[in-house]
Amino acid sequence: MDDVSTIAKGPLWLLAELTYACPLQCPYCSNPVDFALHGPELRTADWVRVMGEARVLGAAQLGLSGGEPLTRTDLEELVAEGRRLGYYTNLITSGLGMNEARVKALRDAGLDHVQVSFQASEGTLNDLLAGTRAFEHKLAMARSVKDAGFPMVLCFVIHRSNIDRVADMLALAARLGANYVELATTQYYGWALLNREQLMPTRAQLDAAEAAVNAYRERNGESMRIYYVVPDYYETRPKPCMNGWGNVFLTIAPDGTALPCQAARELPGIDFPNVREHSVEWIWRDSPALNHYRGEAWMKEPCRTCTQRSKDFGGCRCQAYLLTGDAANADPVCDKSPHHHVVEAAIASGGRDGRKRPDYIFRNPANSKKINVSLR
Repeated sequence: MDDVSTIAKGPLWLLAELTYACPLQCPYCSNPVDFALHGPELRTADWVRVMGEARVLGAAQLGLSGGEPLTRTDLEELVAEGRRLGYYTNLITSGLGMNEARVKALRDAGLDHVQVSFQASEGTLNDLLAGTRAFEHKLAMARSVKDAGFPMVLCFVIHRSNIDRVADMLALAARLGANYVELATTQYYGWALLNREQLMPTRAQLDAAEAAVNAYRERNGESMRIYYVVPDYYETRPKPCMNGWGNVFLTIAPDGTALPCQAARELPGIDFPNVREHSVEWIWRDSPALNHYRGEAWMKEPCRTCTQRSKDFGGCRCQAYLLTGDAANADPVCDKSPHHHVVEAAIASGGRDGRKRPDYIFRNPANSKKINVSLR
């Protein structure tokens, strides 16, 4: 454990993953591949307690996500409690499970912000990636969110099958009156890692997408704010994942497991605590899990003596484990890492035949159980 002086006063951002239930089957979902095997969801009273304890520690942002958080019938109650506690509340949703009445109920409960996700800019590809007919409903719900007075925030997850349509995504967002658009390149965890070869864009695709974003900005200025999340596989330095392990973000999974990020439960050898058994304060300050990669004492070379270590924190611990087998290694995205060749090989394996329809492994309970049976 590193010196206690490296521990942040408290989490600033609390991500409440309310459920792993979801009507969509996106092959890039960041939920754990074994989600179908996890225990029962926290009850309303559990979430209320967790939100209150995190707020006392200083948490100001409350993200409500899943799965699909709209599958929780107590969502409005939790939003109202978040407002009472003084959180800025953000609902991250596919829009499925929502109607105009529920949009109004969430607004009346005090919800501040709604982010609606799309899989593509048109119905055929959107519904293929979602694994269900969803596009027209998403359009209707995006309009309802706008009409209810929420800031219009849209998110498109970008990958090989849809990245060539970035200009169309921006045009759709403009037609819907979006205030903010996030073009989020797929991050390869969970189901996305299973489908990485099918999802990995080529360098040429990335360059064309960036050109489309820049062209839109030149034509339209800041009338619609665009956040283009660059894929770290194509970078030479790793992302400062979550602004450091246990520094800003605290994720609570549906079963109550407390994590420094959504993907961390994949790491072996760390006993992540559960809010059913411990207070948020103990979890944040004293638990071995949240202290495991705080500070710099855990670092190996080349991170230990790297001049960038206080900026990128050695990169992502989960990515280091998934790609090298050791979470304490330098994130192999970094070209100083002795494992950088693993990332280069992953880039080379993706996008070999962009014309072929990808053979995705879709995110659903049946595949979750089947894949994990085959791994045992």
